Formats: sequence, C-alpha cells, structure tokens
Amino acid sequence: MDLIQILALALLQGLTEFLPISSSAHLILLPVLLGWQDQGLAFDVAVHVGTLLAVVVYFRVELRRMLADWLASLAGSGQTADSRLAWAVGFGTIPVGLAGLLFADSIEQHLRSPLVIAATTVLFGLLLWWSDRSGARRRDEYSIGWKDVLVIGCAQALALIPGTSRSGITMTAALMLGLSREGAARFSFLLSIPVILLAGGFEARELFRQAGPVDWQALGVGTLVSAVSAYLCIHFFLKLVARIGLTPFVIYRLLLGAFLFWVFV
Repeated sequence: MDLIQILALALLQGLTEFLPISSSAHLILLPVLLGWQDQGLAFDVAVHVGTLLAVVVYFRVELRRMLADWLASLAGSGQTADSRLAWAVGFGTIPVGLAGLLFADSIEQHLRSPLVIAATTVLFGLLLWWSDRSGARRRDEYSIGWKDVLVIGCAQALALIPGTSRSGITMTAALMLGLSREGAARFSFLLSIPVILLAGGFEARELFRQAGPVDWQALGVGTLVSAVSAYLCIHFFLKLVARIGLTPFVIYRLLLGAFLFWVFV
C-alpha cells in the first residue's frame, strides 16, 4: 500500500468505528470504488488495535472503576453501579460472539456485496432515526438492567451484517429502551471494547497462519492514525450528540445508500 491508501483506510477506520455509519461498509466500499487492492489481514489487525487503544484510553477512568468493582463483586463485596455496568458489558458481548462463531463464514461469503450494504445502510439508518425521535431519553448507562443487556446484545449481533453499523444498531436499541443519547453512545462505546478484542484476536489468529513479509512501517502508521482519529471521534461525538442528535448521520446513511443503489444496480 502507498501512503495515501494507508492514511485513508486508517482514518476511515478510526472515524467510522464509533460513528453510527458502519466501518465495515466503508472499508469494503472504498477499495472497490477506488480500485485498490485488499489491504490484508495485518493492516486490519493494526487499525483494530488503534481503535481499541483509543476507546480504552478515553474511558480509562471508568474502566479502572469498573474493573476494580467487578473484581470486588467476584470476591463477594456486593454490587455497585460500576460492577453492574461491567457485567452488562461482558454479558452484552455474548450474542455477537456466538453469532460470529456460527455465521461469520456464511456472512463473509454471501453478504459482503455493495447491494447488501446499500440495503442495510438505508434500513438501519431509518431505524436509528425512529429510535432517536421516539425514545424517552431519560436513562443513563448505569441504569441498564438484564432485559436491556439482552436486547442490546442481540441487536449488536446484527452488526455482523455489513452496512448495519455496530455502534448504530446498539445505539438504536438503547434509545428504544429509553436511554439518553449520551448514555446510549457511552454504553455502545464501552461495549465495543470486548468486540474489538474478539475481532482483532480472530484476525490475528488468521494472520499467524499465513506466511509472508510484514510492512511494519505501514502497520505503525495505520495504528497511530486510527487511534488518534478514533479518540477525537469519540470525544467530539459525545460532546455534540445531545445537541445535534443523530439525524445528520441518518441523512448521510440515506444518501450513501442511494448512491450505492445508483452505482451498483
């Protein structure tokens, strides 16, 4: 890959991983539209590491409290708001993990086409709009109960379909359950940590099975750019989402879906 491709793909991953517009769709479509060769598994692992670093660093204070209280709960010290949130993140990851084990190969073979991405981009964009308009928006992420975990976790499993958007579908479900925009976004971002770990681990396992040279400079640049862009994306999204809502992202999804239908139909 040349420097332009490295920067473009890493920036795209960093921005779209946490915005409700689907990172997988953009990473599939951009090389197709520009005629670029596939970036390879090593680069995919590198940009996943970058986005993971970004979300862990951004939520480092909350994660430290969650981990400490979760360990204390295991030792029988009782539950706190932070330990319950940690359990919610853990259990909310189970559905997507199971779905990945069962259906990842089928999805890879049959659902990575531009038309599937166009359809899911539009459909789940409209669901995002409806949940943002109709949700009560009265609760924060610490109020999440087991029913909420089940619904949001199962919704997250749908994000294996390209174009759905993991952050978008989890925010949609959380808003439908009455969470505020900030609470829905924060829980979605916390929920991304084990998911990115699982995805990166799966890709790393596949990478280790392959023999070949590694462009460490490209991987380093990709990791750094994706980390910085993802951190800034999280920061400004959480600052602005309560004020601007999710309609701008819905409009973008509808325009992108219409463009893909126009190009590929």
